[in-house]
Amino acid sequence: MEAATITSSLHLLHLPTTLVKPPRSRLLSSNNFKITTTQRNVFRNNCGSLHTAMASDDVVTSERRKMEEEKFDWFSEWYPVMPVCDLDKKVPTGKKVLGLDLVVWWDRNENAWKVFDDSCPHRLAPLSEGRIDQWGRLQCVYHGWCFNGSGDCKFIPQAPPDGPPVELAVNRSALLSVHSSKKACAAVYPSTTQNGIVWFWPNLDPKFKDIIMEKKPPFIPELDDPSYVKLEGNRDMAYGYEVLIENLMDLAHLPYAHYGIMPAPPPMKNRVNTDRERGRPLEMVVEKLKADGFVGKDETLRHKFFAPCVYYYFTDPELVQGNVESKKDGSVSSTANVKKPPTEISRRTFLAFFCIPVSPGKSRLIWAFPINLDKWVHFIVPRWIFHIVQNLILDSDMYLLHVEEHKYEEIGTSNWHKACYVPVKSDAFVVGFRRWLNKYAGGQVDWGGKYSGSLPSLSPRALVLERYWSHVVNCKSCNGAYKALNKAEVSLQVISIAAIGVLALTQNGVISAKVRATIFIIAIVCFAASKWLSHFIQETFRFRDYIHALV
Repeated sequence: MEAATITSSLHLLHLPTTLVKPPRSRLLSSNNFKITTTQRNVFRNNCGSLHTAMASDDVVTSERRKMEEEKFDWFSEWYPVMPVCDLDKKVPTGKKVLGLDLVVWWDRNENAWKVFDDSCPHRLAPLSEGRIDQWGRLQCVYHGWCFNGSGDCKFIPQAPPDGPPVELAVNRSALLSVHSSKKACAAVYPSTTQNGIVWFWPNLDPKFKDIIMEKKPPFIPELDDPSYVKLEGNRDMAYGYEVLIENLMDLAHLPYAHYGIMPAPPPMKNRVNTDRERGRPLEMVVEKLKADGFVGKDETLRHKFFAPCVYYYFTDPELVQGNVESKKDGSVSSTANVKKPPTEISRRTFLAFFCIPVSPGKSRLIWAFPINLDKWVHFIVPRWIFHIVQNLILDSDMYLLHVEEHKYEEIGTSNWHKACYVPVKSDAFVVGFRRWLNKYAGGQVDWGGKYSGSLPSLSPRALVLERYWSHVVNCKSCNGAYKALNKAEVSLQVISIAAIGVLALTQNGVISAKVRATIFIIAIVCFAASKWLSHFIQETFRFRDYIHALV
């Protein structure tokens, strides 16, 4: 481009293609060296055009170089995998992040969580289906190969411990133990634990082995602050990373309590008037947009998006104190300049979301809500009780967002701003995220060539809204409650059947009528309780349809 521009600028000088040699006498004459004013101006203008063209090319090149430096690299960032509270130190756990199949396991010898490629170097069997052996090594159950926390193969049951017999060795290197071969090592990703979450770096290049010394995951102090208690959870979502981020930024509109729970909807007869009263314009502003994310604010909350995974917002005391309360007639309240009590400001709303790209049309959400008031509630109420309401909130938009994502694909990601009408300030964060995605991140997630980016076909509603595989099996609290309640259901059924059996086998007169009536009531109550419990388990841990028109 630079060469073409300079060449075109040179043509502006109108240099002759042939030269006519003047007589020697004319060359010696001083008059021949005079240049007219017109010729001088033409020459000066043409030189100026050449200088302007070259300067313009320098500006374009500088801007292009700056854009390349600011371009977001999807494979040069830390990614959250799972919260530690939902991992089992006795069992390896398989997860997919950014299209990469991972296995997370606890290395008790190094006292740390490790993240390996979920593939045994022997025959590519998934290591997540393996076990932790008695020496604390990760063992592939297919042929028994064992690996330590550094990925070194420490045991191959089928191989002699000191290498092949001498008579079978074709060269000197073959005399070495097969365990020491680099081909026998498992692929290890750099990993760390921060804010109660296991993170990994999605690059196996040895130069990133100590990347934690140069770059750390985004740190949120409140998640490690002992003065807070935090409510955590995770769920696999039936739509992609981009839609997940947008949905969470929409949740900032809702009047969440400090538990992260949305208030119950109003009665149907008052729905219109109540919704009209609750709805109001929101002043949301994106203040700084850079390659590593953006920051923004609304009336009382400060919002931060650390690309690509962390989005959180919290009550900012400065915004709370500076917030001016307006009356319905538009006048300023007399208490506008009165500072909030310190106790009120100290009760901070804080919601942190970790958004993980899994594969096209799939994502994972990890949430953590630090709370510094009413902490006693979390020591009494089990975590799965809070997850009931939180899963209900996520379910409320799950299917419509699943469909919405396919509509985005039809119009093309680059046409999002043209197809979506977002005129109000409450959409500022969503628009800001789309600007970041298009300006710095290539318009979509980079899958490293593993996926074309096209979405899988639309799934049935029951599959999109199922909870067991998307949440329960991945949550220690909910999984424990699910198993306990299933046992309780079976126990109630057994008691009911046993009570009816006692009545059937007992002759009249052996027990009094009062006792028989009591046993009969117990049987009925246990049967009814088992049916109710079965319905509760179904809607809480397996599947619950969400129809907005009936809520």
